[in-house]
Amino acid sequence: MERAVHVEELTSGASGRIIPVFRNVHRSVFSSASIRRALIFVQSIFLWFILHLRSGQQRHHRPSPPSSPSSKRKFSFKRREYECEEDVIRRRALAEEIQMVTSSVDDDWTSRCHVSTFLFFGTGRKALFCRSWIPMSNEIRGILIVIHGLNEHSGRYADFARQLNSCNFAVYAMDWIGHGGSDGLHGYVPSLDHVVADTGSFLEKIKSDHPGKACFLYGHSTGGAVVLKAASYPYIEELLEGIILTSPALRVTPSHPIVGAVAPLFSLVAPKYQFKGANKRGIPVSRDPAALIAKYTDPLVYTGPMRIRTGHEILRISSHLTRNFKSVTVPFFVLHGSADKVTNPLGSQDLYNEAASTYKHLKLYDGFLHDLLFEPEREEIAQDIIDWMVRKLSFHHS
Repeated sequence: MERAVHVEELTSGASGRIIPVFRNVHRSVFSSASIRRALIFVQSIFLWFILHLRSGQQRHHRPSPPSSPSSKRKFSFKRREYECEEDVIRRRALAEEIQMVTSSVDDDWTSRCHVSTFLFFGTGRKALFCRSWIPMSNEIRGILIVIHGLNEHSGRYADFARQLNSCNFAVYAMDWIGHGGSDGLHGYVPSLDHVVADTGSFLEKIKSDHPGKACFLYGHSTGGAVVLKAASYPYIEELLEGIILTSPALRVTPSHPIVGAVAPLFSLVAPKYQFKGANKRGIPVSRDPAALIAKYTDPLVYTGPMRIRTGHEILRISSHLTRNFKSVTVPFFVLHGSADKVTNPLGSQDLYNEAASTYKHLKLYDGFLHDLLFEPEREEIAQDIIDWMVRKLSFHHS
């Protein structure tokens, strides 16, 4: 293990975007202006409830006209549903167009790798867009399943898959619900528990398709939190050789305690509400300018304001994992950049220190940012992951 470098206490960029309207709350929570605004808000909710109740009573006593508010609401809902379906079709077509293999004059990867895309049906029979990169070699060492981070998609990991294939590791990847070419409203995650369940089901499918092959789960950022929670279930851990986490969303904290207090309520009342003004500029996630441009101009990467339910789900899964670090027993390798502006490197340090796993490793990269596999040193980082997987397989058979 490399010695942990000192890092500044950071608030996760993800959590900091959840409720930006509260960013100055630490200066004005108990001011007269803030109390007055709170009372106006509560009064507005109360008046809305009374008006809604009265309109419901009126509709009960008289027949609704052809253009009643109820029929307008139904039309509006159907229109939004249709628009969502159209967006899924558009995103899935874009996902299919992504070039999964690249070749150069001296490295003809296309002849040594079989690639495919397919749909996997997860929680609620939602269609999840998946990819695979399988080396032609009969000596496949193992399989790595990629779970991407929030707002991105599996197609971004083609170069990583190429490097893994060159070392005889097969790669599978799955787009979450609401991401990439999968079903759902773009950028909206109704439940990260569903993503956890989908990850477990996907692992079971891959394991059944490749009996006897060692399987690893890889998760980035919020995908890292998903992988860690999935591996906490004994029946999932039994299927795994180990997990790899890059920049996992651990110890995510709200910008102020009041945000954590109201987030559950707001996520129920207006789960899909977007905070206008959030995410207007791309967060620095790589020191490679070309990688930043590629990410934030990718039409399959969601760059709009975060939705309330999505933000609350990040806080919820992070809180659960933080409380249960000591119960982690799965073999793991966690990697984090010390200058990460999105997730807190101290969370990875705490996971390493507190986990009960007997086979665990931590590597902190001095000065590196959030998207480690898109940093200028991406190939060296990918090789660190491959080397760890090889050592784990050797340790298992020793």
